Amino acid sequence: MLNAGWFTSAAGIWRRDDDLNRQARFPVPAYVIETAEERILVDTGLHPAAVKDAARHYGRPDALGLFKLELDESVAEQVDLTTITKVVLTHLHFDHAGGLALVPPSVPVFVQRREWEAGQDAAAVAKNFLLPRDYGTVADQIVLVDGDHDLLGDGSIQLLSTPGHTPGHQSIRVGERLVLGADVTHYASGLNDHRFPMFADDFAAQAASADRLRTLRDAGAVVRPGHDPAVLVPGPVPL
Repeated sequence: MLNAGWFTSAAGIWRRDDDLNRQARFPVPAYVIETAEERILVDTGLHPAAVKDAARHYGRPDALGLFKLELDESVAEQVDLTTITKVVLTHLHFDHAGGLALVPPSVPVFVQRREWEAGQDAAAVAKNFLLPRDYGTVADQIVLVDGDHDLLGDGSIQLLSTPGHTPGHQSIRVGERLVLGADVTHYASGLNDHRFPMFADDFAAQAASADRLRTLRDAGAVVRPGHDPAVLVPGPVPL
């Protein structure tokens, strides 16, 4: 796991019934999965220009007004992106897709079709707080996925369709014992209590996706949440 930034905002936005008057600081994870022949980047974190001046980067004074952003090192400073063979995006939010422009144009980017299509639809963009500046320059790199997908063709890395947080959100199963759940739940406890953020594309679908990941967890897998500061620490992730 890489720490690809931090965002600070009202705690109550991110977990139902938390205090809206209390500020909470959340890590922005990205992951590198290495095999004998592949080096796969999962999510791309914050773009340095967005951290420096979000209004200027996105061309909108209100683009990230609810957030304070921090970044020690971008993904490009932590990983030689010329060695990356694939990028998998869990979804198109700024803290997951913001660094896409740092990725070489030869690298394929795997996204669920429903997510990509939502990113081109004005109503879905507005509803889901998407920022086309994050992904608008990589259309030629996009590889569309429909539902669950065997990324390498050998069962070792599975893309799992887990919609709800956004229309085409996906999680990543690595082997049998690790699932990168991303923003199905921001906190690990969300698999049990369903205390999701106050916004979603479809809360019922998000609950069903959380139940799917909870079943995997209860069967022995470790499910890593999207932004839980008590769980997400940079460094090697055990398989």
